[in-house]
Amino acid sequence: MFHKAITRLLAPLLLLAFVGGCSQPASPDVSFTTLDGQTSRLSALRGKVVLVNFWATTCTTCVAEMPKLVDTHNKFAAQGFETLAIAMSYDPPEYVRNYARNNALPFKVAVDASGEAAKGFDDVRLTPTTFLIDKRGQVVQKFLGEPDFGKLHERIAQLLAEPA
Repeated sequence: MFHKAITRLLAPLLLLAFVGGCSQPASPDVSFTTLDGQTSRLSALRGKVVLVNFWATTCTTCVAEMPKLVDTHNKFAAQGFETLAIAMSYDPPEYVRNYARNNALPFKVAVDASGEAAKGFDDVRLTPTTFLIDKRGQVVQKFLGEPDFGKLHERIAQLLAEPA
């Protein structure tokens, strides 16, 4: 009897604690400058599903996954999806510019010259590191290394279907 009474009293509190603990962290409102000289903040992309990819031209995994990022961007861009590839501070800007031009990257590419964007995203040091952000600006998933692109596409489609 006592056990049932305690359970009835505590159940709503436990549920509230569980639901409260499930909230996603807000993405940092980092500033970035694209290769074409446009400076913006991540918050300017709110209302879109955003994939932020930290990479380097010297990272073989990054270079190997880049065509899949291009395919992902092309598949979802018309539905309110944005891709932002941020090259690490140690990557020479001219290498990044050449890579983006030679591979016709169709999305925003920036160089994190100061390292502030990487610091804002939990001090990213390993590449590739990718963050999936929902329309409300919350980080919903983090990938270290190359993501499973099939599962990533499913998750992007789910997020695009959600209201802003």
